[in-house]
Amino acid sequence: MFAAEGTVPAKGARGCTESAATAARARPATDNLQPPAITSHPLRVAVIGGGPGGLYAAALLKRLDPTREVAVWERNAPDDTFGFGVVLSDETLGGIEHADPVVYEAMQSHFTRWDDIDIVHRNTRQTSGGHGFAALGRKRLLEILHDRCRELGVELRFRSEAPSPETLAETHDLVIAADGVHSTTREAYAHVFRPHVASHHCRYIWLAADFAFDAFRFEIAETEHGVMQLHGYPYAADASTVIVEMREEVWQAAGFAEIDAQESVERCAKIFADALRGRPLQSNKSAWTTFRTVVNERWSHGNVVLLGDAAHTAHFSIGSGTKLAVEDALALAACLEEQPSPERALAAYEQERKPVVASTQRAARASLEWFENLRLYLDQPPRQFAFNLLTRSRRVTHDNLRLRDAHFTEAVESDFGCPTGTPPMFTPFRLRGLTLRNRVVVSPMDMYSATDGVPGDFHLVHLGARALGGAGLVMTEMVCVSPEGRITPGCTGLYTGRQGEAWRRIVRFVHAQAPGTAIGVQLGHSGRKGSTKLMWEGIDEPLEDGNWPLAAPSPIPYKPYSQTPRELTRSQLTDIREQFTAAAWRAARAGFDLLELHCAHGYLLSGFLSPLTNRRTDAYGGSLEKRLRFPLEVFDVVRAVWPEERPMTVRISATDWAEGGTTAEDAVEIARAFAAHGADAIDVSTGQVVADERPEFGRSYQTPYADRIRHATGLPVIAVGAISSWDDVNSLILAGRTDLCALARPHLYDPHWTLHAAAEQGYEGPGVAWPTPYRAGSRRPQTGRTDAPKPRLTLGT
Repeated sequence: MFAAEGTVPAKGARGCTESAATAARARPATDNLQPPAITSHPLRVAVIGGGPGGLYAAALLKRLDPTREVAVWERNAPDDTFGFGVVLSDETLGGIEHADPVVYEAMQSHFTRWDDIDIVHRNTRQTSGGHGFAALGRKRLLEILHDRCRELGVELRFRSEAPSPETLAETHDLVIAADGVHSTTREAYAHVFRPHVASHHCRYIWLAADFAFDAFRFEIAETEHGVMQLHGYPYAADASTVIVEMREEVWQAAGFAEIDAQESVERCAKIFADALRGRPLQSNKSAWTTFRTVVNERWSHGNVVLLGDAAHTAHFSIGSGTKLAVEDALALAACLEEQPSPERALAAYEQERKPVVASTQRAARASLEWFENLRLYLDQPPRQFAFNLLTRSRRVTHDNLRLRDAHFTEAVESDFGCPTGTPPMFTPFRLRGLTLRNRVVVSPMDMYSATDGVPGDFHLVHLGARALGGAGLVMTEMVCVSPEGRITPGCTGLYTGRQGEAWRRIVRFVHAQAPGTAIGVQLGHSGRKGSTKLMWEGIDEPLEDGNWPLAAPSPIPYKPYSQTPRELTRSQLTDIREQFTAAAWRAARAGFDLLELHCAHGYLLSGFLSPLTNRRTDAYGGSLEKRLRFPLEVFDVVRAVWPEERPMTVRISATDWAEGGTTAEDAVEIARAFAAHGADAIDVSTGQVVADERPEFGRSYQTPYADRIRHATGLPVIAVGAISSWDDVNSLILAGRTDLCALARPHLYDPHWTLHAAAEQGYEGPGVAWPTPYRAGSRRPQTGRTDAPKPRLTLGT
């Protein structure tokens, strides 16, 4: 496997990424297995699996304590190996060098190094440099580790099935399960490790070429059956690893399911003949397979501990299984050395590695899904397509890529239309009659600080400060269309003239004091999530008194202790449409520049869209088309009274993060439906629809949904969700994954986030403007000196 992107730095002598690939062993799962307690010092160590991770762990533990008895069980012969080349980062090599210079020197002498990545698509090659890779043959790496283990006195038992894990646990002080993605050790203790194994949508095969690519190469083939891609990199002066990948349906349509392995290899060589210079591909027991992402809730049980692919996997397009397994071994050995007992050492190992693994798996999943959905990006301009590919996992960013290859990045910016010296985030964007001066949106954030629905001085200062802070668009919190449509007693509304006048005051301030900044209103109705306490008094908890009746598509409470809403009748649906109409009319009079309809997060209109919350059997429930009916009716009546030149957007939850709920495919159809009714953009959020959701949090974790909607429909999108840095914004905009970026918490931390982003990038153009009274603060303040003068002379003793 290989690492095609940025890597995570090593921590001291330890690594900090994940995964290793070996074969399956041991016995079927047994629910009542109970390994003995860990002894005070592990003198007898058993390693299940003779891949690089298991071998390196054995060598390190023996080197740290020569009195240990360390044995490795490997069912294959010593010269058997699967795959071809492996890539190790400089960070991993640094950890190896520090922990075992002998292994490092042996590996160093066999490395093939290169800096460039080539992306070939539609007969155009884009090259980005400055990336830095080092690879060697997997067989050579195993030979180095075999020699080191023998030199240190590790017992290597080849062609030997390991005893069952429970037997080894009884006869050894420590059992290291490095038995791969199909780990039977993991399955034997599944009730403790609680693994989750997910298969994905692409097939791939691991092959080799008998020449060295001069760069890391990605090549896209558009065939009559669908899109296929080649991932290739050199690992020796005369050899390269080649991985061919395609979606399952493409694999089936191309007939790969019906031919043998050799014919598959020959067909792949023909498809990618240009990349391979007409040369054949080689196989080493290669077979088509589907990548499996492995996650375990726990990594150790008594004196048994998981390592490498047995514990976790990351897709080959971002993470090398060998690299990550070696880093696991470094961490485990270091923890055993540092901690006073093996029990504490295993806990420390898991505590150290788990956050790193989770981060890497999020990045790997983003990369995996990018390749699964590759067909969406085929029509992008060549350089933007290459930039999109390079930044797909969010590990490589706009700023990072600029450091690696400024010439390439500037060319992508030029194609995008960035004036010289203008970061992508400060390019303008037009929605209907509104031109935003930059791509930053202050996301809607409920403040729960209104009285009788009237926004007061707090809202003036809150929204006014963020308007002065330079964002292109500032959004209000969800403004409710009726008293019963509030989430809490502190929510704002637009159902009275007094409320409308209070909003007009805020809009006037923004337009007068922050010229160039637009302000938008988000209209919504709480549905079944209403009549609750203020967030800081108990989020989603019903009021202790003063509750108002709730209404929803179906009588399903949000949480077991929540109030059960009444199912809306036809006449009540008509009343709610009229409430939205009146609120939109007041919003127009108040002078808002943009109106967003809130159809997300489990509130009323969202409740109609999700099959988990809409169980109706009339014309408003059932199929997605019927579930869309009422939200579209509301959209139509609002659009009818909203001024023609002003844009309307719709916020949706693109997934419910729950089985049986809204899917990414549904979200695309929902977006298309609103676009057909005149929506100018879709604000793409996720979740908060059902209480038992299981979201996959992480940096920019909702962006792939916006990306998918944008490329599937051609509709402008607003991305939201843990976008925290101006580098993220630049990366997402330039890659074409979104048109605008909405940020919430960063704007709570820093109301002038956009101004500071401009200052930190040295940008002073028209995409942002410092208010005249603030211009003196447009440069970062000086700080006290922290660098002490270095000694001019050092005397020996």
